[in-house]
Amino acid sequence: KITLSKTIDLNTRNYTFLIMSFYLCNKLMFIPSPQIRNAWSDKKSVARNLRDMGLAFDPNRALPIKTPAVNATAPKLVRKPYVLNELVAEASLPEKDTKTLSTDLIEYVQYMVREHSENYKAMARDEKNYYQDTPSQIRRKVDQYKRCHPEEYTTFMESLKGGKAVST
Repeated sequence: KITLSKTIDLNTRNYTFLIMSFYLCNKLMFIPSPQIRNAWSDKKSVARNLRDMGLAFDPNRALPIKTPAVNATAPKLVRKPYVLNELVAEASLPEKDTKTLSTDLIEYVQYMVREHSENYKAMARDEKNYYQDTPSQIRRKVDQYKRCHPEEYTTFMESLKGGKAVST
């Protein structure tokens, strides 16, 4: 059970702890080496003081990292070259284009283009715009449809010019 006097006591202890931690953090550090203590300047940073004395603040920067020397030995004997040849042949094949869009997005874009052609502001106000996309978001979706399915887009646009609707 905490009473009012205990809360005041807890608060003063917390306050005292904060004040003491502030003084402990800002206390000047003691430098055990007399040579470094005499050459130390309070106006410079730790790294600058140590660099002026010829000492290293960061040992990783002071010494270069040794890279192992690559031995110029004879190439190793390959016992199964067919594996390497098959991997090279597989890597040289052209990558299959696997970009696609969901059927819902394709139908959405086709509906919007069918109803409003290139008027993206009207598309944004359309009642079928369930996700309340902005005109620029709809433009990006149409451009994505053009990129992912170029043949389908051209046939769709030709069918719109011909006056007949296309369904996919």
